[in-house]
Amino acid sequence: MKTEIKKPSYEVLCEAAELIKKGEVVAIPTETVYGLAADAYNPDACAKIFKAKGRPQDNPLIIHICDLDMLKNSVKEIPPLALTLAEHFWSGSLTMIFPKKDIVPDTTSGGLDTVAVRMPDNEDTLNLIKMCGVPLAAPSANLSGSPSPTTAQHVYADMNGRIPLIIDGGECKNGVESTVICFTDGGTGIKVLRPGVITAEMLSRFAKTETDKNVFAKPDENEKVISPGVKYKHYSPRADITIIETDSDEKLAEFLNSKNDGGTYGVIFGSEKGIEVPTISYGSTAQEQAHNLFAVLRKTDELGAKRAYVRCPEKTGVGTAVYNRLLRAAAFKTIIL
Repeated sequence: MKTEIKKPSYEVLCEAAELIKKGEVVAIPTETVYGLAADAYNPDACAKIFKAKGRPQDNPLIIHICDLDMLKNSVKEIPPLALTLAEHFWSGSLTMIFPKKDIVPDTTSGGLDTVAVRMPDNEDTLNLIKMCGVPLAAPSANLSGSPSPTTAQHVYADMNGRIPLIIDGGECKNGVESTVICFTDGGTGIKVLRPGVITAEMLSRFAKTETDKNVFAKPDENEKVISPGVKYKHYSPRADITIIETDSDEKLAEFLNSKNDGGTYGVIFGSEKGIEVPTISYGSTAQEQAHNLFAVLRKTDELGAKRAYVRCPEKTGVGTAVYNRLLRAAAFKTIIL
């Protein structure tokens, strides 16, 4: 299959809509990361997403909508709290889980009786959804397990020959996937299943909010989890990733220099001194780190790194999302200095 990259225009969006209506998969830009989009109501089309990504069949797809009518058409129940959150955070990087209607096939939901829904904050993608007339299932547009793509070029590196079209909307604004929540206490409470730029602190203004234990821990082997995606390794480049937790620039430099074998890189905040191994900065603030993380992880492969030691971010606010992604990229390998 020939894969084309095209800048968004009315004509390109029409072309993408026609491909999706025919059951094909198209890569789309969002404010979080690029997604692989197909008709969420078409099980055969969604099966092509799983095939293109090499994604486990029990890992459900988030569906993307352009208005609340699409939400009402797809789910059985909408708690009043969900409408309040939608009013404040949609269009935006918040995904909410609801009991699904039968119109959402099991292929899309990974066999679950629930479906995850969000309204992306990207005008071109919202227009495309409207043109298609159906929600679009759209997980990240990368090979399963590799770092999520934040540019069309990242998508092309993973999907060339697998899909017909990539819509190049430029670099993604946020750089990490959406916050995923479910509702507790009869729809009056919130549980964060995957952190993002919409933080638990922000959500707690609207309801009692808790964070699922698997955000920061590897699930037990036979544990039944609310969000099946937490079972799998994610976001990993070919380089071996390890998280370094330390408050000391000196200790970090000493450790990294002891690993100076020509294949080691340090992924740092950018201000550390005395480090002799090659380094890459992924930002001095949590927002910068979220925006840059996946691109930096991909860069370690471009540079031929055998291993990379990533300095641990703050574990509050948006830093929670960065830390969550790093834990899975590193398969939970952490060194405390």
